[in-house]
This record gives sequence, structure tokens and C-alpha cells, in this order.
Amino acid sequence: MKSRNTVIQPQDAERIHEILTHFLDDSGAAEALVIDRGGQLLAMDGDAQALDAVSISALAAAAFSSTAAMAQLLGEPEFSVLFHEGTKRSIHVSTVDDETILLAIFDQRTTVGMVRLFAVEASRAIGSVLGAARARPKPAAEFAAPLNDTEARPAWTPPS
Repeated sequence: MKSRNTVIQPQDAERIHEILTHFLDDSGAAEALVIDRGGQLLAMDGDAQALDAVSISALAAAAFSSTAAMAQLLGEPEFSVLFHEGTKRSIHVSTVDDETILLAIFDQRTTVGMVRLFAVEASRAIGSVLGAARARPKPAAEFAAPLNDTEARPAWTPPS
């Protein structure tokens, strides 16, 4: 899988926020994170608990990727859902698309079945938003503008 640069415009971010809010309300999960397969956090919504979102994003993406070898041994292209149950909180990680996953953190106030049910709907909606963002033409000047004279000058000039 080759990761592409995705430019998430403000309207995309707002739509993803709406989807995550709806997902959290429906599922009863406490937090939801949208993560690219490389571990980069793209969006987050939910309780403002002391969560190291950057670390959990990287670890969740790595765990999701590491199961690919097990899936292949069983003749599967990948496992589309991972579930880790804890004594107080649990996580549900599921596929959004080839480049993105959805991680939900929940506790005993809901069930894995509720989270899984509504994660399918949320993943489909988020995938649609990200697909449209990836399909939009990227303004060339935004990514590849040539350096001006000030930017192109040497940072240090040795004494003569």
C-alpha cells in the first residue's frame, strides 16, 4: 500500500468531526481517533481524558499492521477489526479504507457489539470524506513553490 498525501480541508475536518460525534453518541464509546496506517493522527473526538493520542495512534497502527502476517497465514488479506479488552477500558480498531483506521476507546457503559455496529457506519462515512479529499486536485503552488532569493541563499557564509 502506497500512502498518498491527503489534504484535509476545513470542510472535511468539520464533516469528520460530525461523523465522530454521531458515532460516539450512537455507540456509547468515550473517544474516537482516525489514524492513517503509518500511525499519524488525523482526527480525534470524545472525552478530554489524559490520553497520549500520538503514542496510541502509532501503537494502534503498528498493532493493526502486525496482524497482517497472521491474516495471510490464514488465507485472509487482512483482519478488518481488532479488539482489545481491558479491565476498565477497551479498544476497537477497524478499517476505514486502505490508508486509514478508526480506533474507538470505550468502557463498561457500552458493549463491543454496539461499538462494532456503529463503527461500520462511521468508517464508511469517513472513508467517503477522505476519498473525496484525496480525489481533489492539489494546488501545485501549495506543495512545490520554488524558493525565493531569500530562501535560496546560504544559511551560513564562511569567513574569507
